[in-house]
Order: sequence, then structure tokens, then C-alpha cells
Amino acid sequence: MADDTPSRRQSISLTPEAHGLENMGAEFLESMEEGCLPGSDLSPTEGGGSWSKPGRKLFSGCLQPALRARSFCKDHAQLFRWICIGLLCTAYAAFLLIACLLDFQRALALFVLTCVALVFLAHGLLKRLLGPRLRCVRLRGRSRLNLWCKRVLALAAVLGLVLWLSLDTAQRPEQLVSFGGICVFITLLFACSKHHRAVSWRAVSWGLALQFVLGLFVIRTEPGFIAFQWLGDQIQVFLSYTEAGSIFVFGEALVKDVFAFQVLPIIVFFSCVMSILYHVGLMQWVILKIAWLMQVTMGTTATETLSVAGNIFVSQTEAPLLIRPYLADMTLSEVHVVMTGGYATIAGSLLGAYISFGIDAASLIAASVMAAPCALALSKLVYPEVEESKFRNGQGVKLSYGDSRNLVEAASSGAALSVKVVANIAANLVAFLAVLAFINAALSWLGSMVDVQELSFQLICSYILRPVAFLMGVAWEDCPVVAELLGIKLFLNEFVAYQELSQYKQRRLAGAEEWVGTKKQWISVRAEVLTTFALCGFANFSSIGIMLGGLTSLAPQRRRDFSQVVLRALLTGACVSLVNACVAGILYVPRGAQVDCGPLLNSTLDSSSFEVYQCCRQAFQSTNLEFSPEALATCCRFYNHTACA
Repeated sequence: MADDTPSRRQSISLTPEAHGLENMGAEFLESMEEGCLPGSDLSPTEGGGSWSKPGRKLFSGCLQPALRARSFCKDHAQLFRWICIGLLCTAYAAFLLIACLLDFQRALALFVLTCVALVFLAHGLLKRLLGPRLRCVRLRGRSRLNLWCKRVLALAAVLGLVLWLSLDTAQRPEQLVSFGGICVFITLLFACSKHHRAVSWRAVSWGLALQFVLGLFVIRTEPGFIAFQWLGDQIQVFLSYTEAGSIFVFGEALVKDVFAFQVLPIIVFFSCVMSILYHVGLMQWVILKIAWLMQVTMGTTATETLSVAGNIFVSQTEAPLLIRPYLADMTLSEVHVVMTGGYATIAGSLLGAYISFGIDAASLIAASVMAAPCALALSKLVYPEVEESKFRNGQGVKLSYGDSRNLVEAASSGAALSVKVVANIAANLVAFLAVLAFINAALSWLGSMVDVQELSFQLICSYILRPVAFLMGVAWEDCPVVAELLGIKLFLNEFVAYQELSQYKQRRLAGAEEWVGTKKQWISVRAEVLTTFALCGFANFSSIGIMLGGLTSLAPQRRRDFSQVVLRALLTGACVSLVNACVAGILYVPRGAQVDCGPLLNSTLDSSSFEVYQCCRQAFQSTNLEFSPEALATCCRFYNHTACA
């Protein structure tokens, strides 16, 4: 009995005999699992079995060519892979060449993206081939010379900044106000620093410098502005494909007229796409490149830099998943960076929703990218590193690729996960707008008792936060509206604030009157851009619970540490968005051709617009005969003015 036990255990999965008859197919599969060919002399069990000679010859004759072909493919798998890659690359090169020959301007974007990909591929190949020899030249053994070089470079950077500001702000003095705002915010954060003497000024200066260079490229240079404008336009076109699924599920009437069915399905679509990009590894590759740039310049650790870089694309609860295995061993300063990065940025899925509101896509993308180095810099200013980190060199730190096994599962899981986000947003909108209406009603009731009419939460914020809006570089007449939006973002959430901002923008584009009584109906283009930067972040009091819940679920043993730094991180994240807006205020210049008012007003107009409003204001204020009676008549059809009497 003891000798029969092993043979019984080996035949559990596929029994050689079924109902007393010889099961040759099952025995053949078992022999294949054991590595024996059906034509061999040995059977799967102890050198014997029930294979008959005719059966062996039959299976051997039929399956040996297939086994040989399989063995050949397995031995030459790498060669076949390179052949397939070569054919695909040749086909893509031919396609790109034909596209460029037919219309180079139309194919310019694809050509630029291809060149960027080739540069990174060439760098990776050289790094793999040359290894340690591919390094920047460093001065070794000359610490004094290194120190003096750094001091000279720092002095040159400061002098260059002062010279540039003095020349660039000569025509636009409001830019100096934005620069003063940066100085004020940094001074306040340094005063609130946990360890004043331990501040790494290298991380602070390099972070602010990277933020400024990114802003300079996006806002000032023509290639950067065109590139981000093009990217924003493509994202808008890409998000418009959401309508196909939304109309099929909800119907065209609901999608066109109801806010929830217009905006919330975009989050589902964007989340699905992001999940696919994570599955194929594209997002990890981009995050690693951004993190590498910040780490080598600022000297931060690998884990905190990866988390902040990931926040450019994902939310405050999803970015820590990138470094989940390392959260338990991170220092308090690194935890503070993780939280600050979450508060200072927005999720990629919500980016699509805000673009659908009509918010400028280029400004939103630029704000998300610029916030990453600034978050690292200001976090190291508020909570400097005083412990020894285990992740200084970055060895052993890897990004996960998720649990999805194929593209279909990745797309499905991304869409399924977004349902929770959509439900959370809808519930928060209902709750916060209802609470805001109740607070405004209570304040109005209390204000009427002391003859203060129209007292509201927005009015209080417009007075308290007006100096903050002015320090950003906003014109004083626009500061009350911007301060209201900042208060809504800080005490409610940025979703409601962006929705309010989109309404101001829509009224401006529609050519509405600037003032109706004492209420401003819209703000200037400069104020819109700065407000877009200032609202770009999750730094609001309702996000404290979201942040603590997300991190505690990943590292429950560090609940007390997370609670210790969360308020400080919230303040830092809010200041990151404000400093971002100040940098935009320094760099912003009006773009677009000057409108020729004469031909515009003399043409047949069916509706007003911002350009029409500007021209009509000039016509009403004009004392000469620059505008014809027909132009004045056109303006009087849209606006009431004493000149129309």
C-alpha cells in the first residue's frame, strides 16, 4: 500500500484510466508535463506505462514536427522579436516620411514627438553600452573650488534675475507686485519652518529655478506657448470623444443640457485612458524622467521625488501607491513632501473636467507641471530633512505596473475605479453647494439685523483674501472676485471654484457689461490666467480627511506621524499654488492681435462678444469722429450708454 501511494498522487490531475478504459490522451499530456516525448522508451511513471507501440508511433509521427517547430521558435524568440520590431519601425518610418512629404506642417507634431522619443532611446542605449563612463564631468578632490563655483553661479543667477526684472517690468510694473508676492510667501513659510537652520537652500533654489524656467518656456517663448496650446487643443479634441459613449448611455438631451452628464463622464474616460497608459508603462517612464531631473538638481531622495512627479498625473491618494512599499520607512520630511505634492497638484482625470468647463487648457497643464518642483522646494523649506533617509541613492526603488494582466483588464479597471471618483465628486458638489447656500442665508439673516445687506461667505472672503490676490499680481479692481474664488477653493474645493471661474469667463467672452450695479460680472484675461494657476491644487480643508485616509490605509502603523504633519503640508500646498500664480504673473504678457474696431463695428453683428464690448467702450469714450454713426448704432443695440440717448 505504501508503494502505491506516489503513483496515485501523480495521477490526480489527469487519470490515465477512465471508467476502466485506457485514456491515451490523458497519459500523453502527463508525459508531456514530465518532459518525456511520446515516442521515447520511458513513460511518465518509473520507466513503464500503458503506451502501446502503435500508439507511440502514431503520436510521435504526428507531433514531432510541431514540437520541433515549437522548440525552434523558442530558441529563436529574440531574433523573431527583433525582426518584428524592425518591420514595425520600418513601416512607421515610411509612414512618417510620406506624411512629411505630403504636408510637413500637418505632420510637424508627429515629427517632433518622434525626435523626442529617438533622443531618449539613444540616451538609454548609450547609458546601457557605456555604463559608468557616461557621466558629467565633476571636479573631485577640490571642495574649495566647487564651493566657489557654486557661489559664483548663484551670484550670477541673482544678478541675472535682477537685471531681467528691471528691464522686463519697465513697461508692466504689475509684474514687480508678483515678484514681491513670491518674496512675501517664501518669508512667511521660512518663519513657519520646523527646523530653520536645517533648510537645504540648494533644494529650495533649484526647485524655484526649475519652476521659473518651465514657466518661462511655456508662457514667454513662442515654441513653448505654441506647444502647450497645441497640447491643450488636442486634449480638448480627445475629451470630445466622451460624447459618443455619453449620448449612447444617457441620451443627447441629457448630455447637452445637464451638467452631471456633460462633465462627469469625462472623468470616466480619462481614468480609463490613464489606466491603459500605466499598464503599458508609458506613465512610469515619463514619471521616472521627471523625477530624475528634479532629483539630480535638487538633491532630494528617490521616493519623495517619484511621488511628487506622479502627482502631475494622478491624485493625492493614487500617487502614494507608486511608493507604497517604502512609506513605512520614510522620514517625516519625506512624508511631508508626499502630502505637499498631493495638495499642490490636481489629478489628470479632473484636468479633463476643468478643461470641459472652458478653463484655458495650456494654463492648467503648465500649472500642473510647474507645481511639482515648487512643491519639493517649499516642502523642504517648511519641513527640512534632519533624519537619515534610507532612499538617498535610489537603489532598489522601483515603480509598480499595476495588477492588470492585459489592456482590456486595464481599461475596465480604470473605468470601474473612476465610478467611485465620480460619485465622490457628485456627492461633494451637492453637499458643499447646499452648505454654502445655507451659510449665505444665515449670514444674510445676521447681516440684516445690523443693516449690512448681502452679507455672504464670498463677501467675507473677498475682504480677508484680497491682499493675497493683490500679491499674486491681480489688478485691484479684480481682487474681490479673485479673493472669493480663493476662499471657495480653500474652504470648499477647487471644483466649485473652477466652475465659478468658468462662469466669469463665459460672461466675458459673451461681451456682457463689466459692472451691473456694484457687482463685477467678469475679470480681465490676466486675472483669469493667474486665478487658474492659483486654484490648481487640492489644498482645501475637506482634503485633510482624504489624505489621512489614503495614507493610513497604506501604512496604518504611521497614523500618528501622518496626523502630525498634515496641517503643515496643507498650508505649504496652498502656498505652492499661490507662488505658482506669482510666477505666472511675472511672466504673463498679453497675446493676440489688436482688434480693428472700425470694420468690426461696421459689419453685421448678430451677437456681442468680448472684442465687440472693448470696441464699443472705445466708441462711447471717443470724442472725435473716429467711429461712424453706424458703429455707434451697432453698439447701442447691445449696450446702454448715455451716448445712445
